Amino acid sequence: MDPSPLGPADTGRPTPGYAALDRDYVPPPPEPEARRHPIVRHIVLFVLTFVVTTLVGVDHYYGFKSDFATAPPPQFGWTGYLNGLWYSVAILGILGAHEFGHYLACVYYRVDASLPYFIPAPLLTGTLGAFIRIRQPIPDKKQLFDIGIAGPIAGFLVAVPVLVFGIAVSHVVKVPVGADGLELGEPLLLKGVAYAFWGTIPDGFTLNIHPTAFAAWFGCLATALNLFPIGQLDGGHISYAVLGRRSTVVTYGTILCLAALSFVSSSWIVWTVLNIAMLFAFGPRHPRTFDEDVPLDATRRWLAVLAVVMFAVCFTPAPIEPLELVTPGR
Repeated sequence: MDPSPLGPADTGRPTPGYAALDRDYVPPPPEPEARRHPIVRHIVLFVLTFVVTTLVGVDHYYGFKSDFATAPPPQFGWTGYLNGLWYSVAILGILGAHEFGHYLACVYYRVDASLPYFIPAPLLTGTLGAFIRIRQPIPDKKQLFDIGIAGPIAGFLVAVPVLVFGIAVSHVVKVPVGADGLELGEPLLLKGVAYAFWGTIPDGFTLNIHPTAFAAWFGCLATALNLFPIGQLDGGHISYAVLGRRSTVVTYGTILCLAALSFVSSSWIVWTVLNIAMLFAFGPRHPRTFDEDVPLDATRRWLAVLAVVMFAVCFTPAPIEPLELVTPGR
C-alpha cells in the first residue's frame, strides 16, 4: 500500500541490483548524523522582518482608515503601532505556514533542511518572503513531491481564512477624482470572497481592503509564484515528480508564458528575469531521483491537480498596476 501524501516513505536508497538498471544514477551519501545548526540568524531575520512588516502594516492601516484621504486621518500614538500587527501577524503567519510546511515534511523524511529564513524589505509588503535550505539530495519522487507540495498547501490553508476575515472587515468607498496609487490585481479567490460579502461593486467605487486582506493577497501571489512549474520552485518539484524528465519541456513552456506576461504587465519582468537567471545557474533539468520513471500513486496525482487549482485561484495576470485616474463621469 502506498504511503499517505505526508506519511512514511521509502528509505530513499536504491534496491539491490538497481545500478544495473541505471548506471548513471549516483546514490546519495549515507544519512548524516543529526547536527545542530545555529538558529540565531533565523531569529534575527524573523525579528527584523516582524519589525519591518509591522511598520509597513501601520502605514497600510493608516491608508485603510483614511479611505483614500477622504476621511479624517487616524491619530496614532504608541498604541497605534498595535494596528500594524493586523498586517504583520497575518503575512508572517501565511509565509511561516508555507515554509514550515516544507520544513516539517523534511523533518518527517529525515531530509537535512534549515529552519525558515525570513527576508525583510522596506517595500510595499515589508518582506520578500521566506525560504528554507535543503542541504542534501532528495532521493525519491514521493519524498520530493510531498516536500514540494506541503508548503503551498499549508500556506493556502492559512491564507484562505485570513482573506475571508480581511474582506469581511473591509468596506466599499467612492474613489475620489484624481486618486492615484497602485491597483492590485484580483485573483479568482479574492474576487469570489469579495463578491460573497459585497456583491457587485458599482463603477466609481472600490473595495477598500483591510490590511489583513492585503496580507492574504500577498500570500496568494506568493503561492502562485511558487507554483510556477519551473526548475527548483515548488511547482518545478511537483512537475518533475509527476512528469519525470518531460517536466523540462514544461519548464521551457512556462518561461515563454512568463515572457508573454511581461508584455501584459511590467510587474512580471523581474520574476521572469529571476527565473531565466535560475535556469542559467542550475540548468533547465530538475536533479534526478533514482525512480524517475516510476509513476506516482493516484493520491499524489490528485494532489497535483489540487496544486493546479490553487495556482489558478491565486494567479492574477497583472499583480500591481498604477491606479487609473477616475473621471467625474465614470
